[in-house]
Amino acid sequence: MSRSPDWAPRLWLDIFDELLYDDNELDYGDQWTLSFNYTQTDEVTKEERKKGWKVYRHHAYGNFRCAPCSRTWPSARVLVLFRYRLRGGRGTVIMRPFGQTCRLCRVDEFKLPGFSDKEVEKALLRLFSKIRKNCYGEVDNGGSSACSNIVRTKPHERTLCEACRMGICSENDDTSASTGM
Repeated sequence: MSRSPDWAPRLWLDIFDELLYDDNELDYGDQWTLSFNYTQTDEVTKEERKKGWKVYRHHAYGNFRCAPCSRTWPSARVLVLFRYRLRGGRGTVIMRPFGQTCRLCRVDEFKLPGFSDKEVEKALLRLFSKIRKNCYGEVDNGGSSACSNIVRTKPHERTLCEACRMGICSENDDTSASTGM
């Protein structure tokens, strides 16, 4: 299992497709796609709600690398935001990972995280559970909570966290790993 500190969208796409089509995690006959939007927020407007959009916030374990100083660091509190909807037999998931800045360089540039295969799979399985509940009416069996598996080794550095700066990290609110929109 690799733990690359580099952002790899292809990893997310490959595991999404594998879970969706090989493991039949959303076996309802609808087509689902995953794409990325690096500017989306967790706010869903009234108009977007009418169109079926929902949001799921997941905190994952990720790794970062600073290009200027080559420093790498782990974080157990990386916010990954998913926006999803099912409409007319087509499911859409739009994802955004949130970055962190380097503590040493303090350059105001957010580095995107890298994730292990296992961490990506865990995040996507939790997302699929939310999709089954909110798009297909299945009972959410609770699964593993996005926050219950987090092992904190250091305090979360809010000043370095992109999601904290936007006010959506919910670092102190372990019960709000997802929004019920």
